[in-house]
Amino acid sequence: MLIQIKDTCNPNQFEKIVEQVKKSGYKTTSVKTFNCHYLVCVGSKEIDIRSIGNLAGIKDIHIVDDSNILVSRQWRVKDTVIDLGDDVVISRDNFTIAAGPCAIENEEQVIKTVNFLNEQNVKIMRGGIFKPRSSPYSFRGLGIEGLQIFSKHCRANGIKVVSEVMQVSQIESMYPYVDIFQVGTRNAQNFNLLDELGKIDKPVLLKRGMSSTLNEFLASAEYIFSSGNEKIILCERGIRSFEKEFRNTLDLNAIPYLKDKSHLPVFCDPSHGVGIREYVEPMALASQMAGADGVLLEIHETPERAASDGQQTLNYYEANNAFKKLRMMEEMKRRM
Repeated sequence: MLIQIKDTCNPNQFEKIVEQVKKSGYKTTSVKTFNCHYLVCVGSKEIDIRSIGNLAGIKDIHIVDDSNILVSRQWRVKDTVIDLGDDVVISRDNFTIAAGPCAIENEEQVIKTVNFLNEQNVKIMRGGIFKPRSSPYSFRGLGIEGLQIFSKHCRANGIKVVSEVMQVSQIESMYPYVDIFQVGTRNAQNFNLLDELGKIDKPVLLKRGMSSTLNEFLASAEYIFSSGNEKIILCERGIRSFEKEFRNTLDLNAIPYLKDKSHLPVFCDPSHGVGIREYVEPMALASQMAGADGVLLEIHETPERAASDGQQTLNYYEANNAFKKLRMMEEMKRRM
């Protein structure tokens, strides 16, 4: 059960609500986000909400039988909309393309990418400055200095920045320079990190853990929401399976499932999902038809020279074709 608390609710009224809920056999957790105050109530007993609904200070009550209550569509039927400012909005009605290199390598690369995205009217650029690599000897990013360069050129051109945060200590230093914090697959169940990202007022793009079930994925989003941040974007990026021909197995089943079970926007990362450049575009289109609200694509002027993940990265020509097809597909969907 989820109770929405009125803004005008005073401490005495709130205490009475909690007391009445506990008498009904439910454990309560108070959750205050930047938008609202909720009381999350967990229990197994049947409850007559009329015994609680008439108490002063309650805005609304929702019966939710999902284990991940706050991210569930059972209480919030309308999709969450995330407004990044400058007319950049993530929603069901506005298919979003975010693109950029796997890793920020130097200023020249940033300038070229920004110019290309501007020409293509792509308003979100992704790029890693802290890179979690399987080998400690691989390129691991430029750090905060790279992020400052990244942010400077993007903001001068009206482009929003999404970059991966790997640990709690990085949040504060990254905060002035990013518009969306990305949580990578290796940190999808780093609950200390998720808790801290719940305390900030910037969106979080949460990638699915490479071995996470969908319920575990939603539980990770619940951690962020329950700590106070409602601005969450779910991102399917492929899971590990027995198949060896691809980097990962892109689970397109997940997209309609997540759209059905949660009110949060859902993205797809086909670059990591399949890991082979030639297959990225068709999987991006497939994810769009499956209901994704946006895609995250890796692009580079010369992928063969990329510092990381060149084998799954589109060059500018390939990216241009992919953007055109995605936009054509979106127009077709609107007419259907």
